[in-house]
Amino acid sequence: MTTSHVTSHADVRPATAADRPTIERLWLMFRHDMADFQGGLPSPGATYHSDRLRAAFEDDGWAPYLFTSGESPVGFAFVRALSGPARVLNSFFVVRGARRSGLGLTAVREVIARHPGPWEIAFQDSNTAAVAFWRRVATEVAGAAWTEERRSVPHRPDVPPDVWISFTTA
Repeated sequence: MTTSHVTSHADVRPATAADRPTIERLWLMFRHDMADFQGGLPSPGATYHSDRLRAAFEDDGWAPYLFTSGESPVGFAFVRALSGPARVLNSFFVVRGARRSGLGLTAVREVIARHPGPWEIAFQDSNTAAVAFWRRVATEVAGAAWTEERRSVPHRPDVPPDVWISFTTA
């Protein structure tokens, strides 16, 4: 068994079709973590719904990114609405062993820098780590020029509204 030391540096690159199996495995970890805040059980085959994963690799207007630290995959991001009025950080994940190292902040800043303009990022109020993280990201990339609002989750009247942060980058 080998272990590697995580630094705040992440290599962030567009994910390719060859990266899809790696991101599919990271996706299972992401959905498992999100079940604490969004509910949901795995399917009988021990997977989670993966519409966003499919879209990130197959739909125009989406961009998947893979984060690595050395040889280790440590996270991913999916950006959608690349040609829309605002880019949406649709999914963002950093493995537990790399959290609180600064790697997530480094990775998201690089993803955002690759797509200048208006941005929107959603998260759940109950995910206190995400609340603090996304407010910090917004402040670091946009200063005081960001907004926060709560929006109902489409087709999910049973769940609390998502929190949406909006800002614009140069």
